Amino acid sequence: MSTRTPGHSDTVLVIDDEPSTLSLIIDALENADISVLVTTSGPAAIELLDRILPDLIIVDAVMPEVDGFETTVRIKRNPRLANIPVIFMTGLTESEHVVEAFEVGGVDYVKKPVNINELLARVRVHMNQGRAVQASAASLDATGRMMLATDATGNLLWCTPRAEAAILRTVPAWTRRDSLPPELRVPVERLLSRNEIGGSVRVEQDSNEGSGEGSLELVMVSHYRDNEVLIRLNELSPQKNVQQLGSALGLTAREAEVLLWVSYGKTTRDISDMLNISRRTVQKHLENVFVKLGVETRSSAAAIAIRVTEQ
Repeated sequence: MSTRTPGHSDTVLVIDDEPSTLSLIIDALENADISVLVTTSGPAAIELLDRILPDLIIVDAVMPEVDGFETTVRIKRNPRLANIPVIFMTGLTESEHVVEAFEVGGVDYVKKPVNINELLARVRVHMNQGRAVQASAASLDATGRMMLATDATGNLLWCTPRAEAAILRTVPAWTRRDSLPPELRVPVERLLSRNEIGGSVRVEQDSNEGSGEGSLELVMVSHYRDNEVLIRLNELSPQKNVQQLGSALGLTAREAEVLLWVSYGKTTRDISDMLNISRRTVQKHLENVFVKLGVETRSSAAAIAIRVTEQ
């Protein structure tokens, strides 16, 4: 299991086979109180990343055998590493090389010979942005939401621990080192092809045994970056969860149904259509739920419902 470098809040992995460049960058980073890890090849970096998780990676674009582009592809293929910002160093001036750096997942590039002050400024900016992404995922997980992000083609970029657990319940053999399993990759691609915010697809779990319970729903939440799509997972067990909510919270069956679908992220219109009742009736049930739970917003009610149904 990867860990942060002990004793340092900032850690950068530098991948370069040129001793003179390495020496310059190491001195600059260490003088800026940044811990530096070094490898001289892509494969060595991949091996190191199995044990150490840095805050940022600086990689030389041109290296023998496995170049910086292919190294970055391999890094980004691993969901555990996908959020680590990668800055390219290149002596290449052709625009296609710059484009390729971004296409394989780089967040920035600097030209050789490296301007140290410029490099340090970019390192700081991208480390902070990378931490913000990690913090967002942790915040989502703390609220009980099961979220994952993919690129526009369906490659997994990151997921909250709760989403990871839900995927494992659907595909027990999956590991986070792998890309999305076919059982989820195909529905995700179908969801992305629709390109509809709020659109959803369902994945039936093997344990359903024809009951209709226990399906996994994937809902497109937003395109929140140029090439990232946020997807919410809902483990749908309506019959079981309605009983849990009614018993634990003192709700009527219909109030529990409405609250459950709110916790699944459904709108008033969605709930109206699914339960075949008017939107005004949905809202009235919600008002009753708010009073019984002592809350004022849908999000607060949903958070309580999520806690109850996970017990």
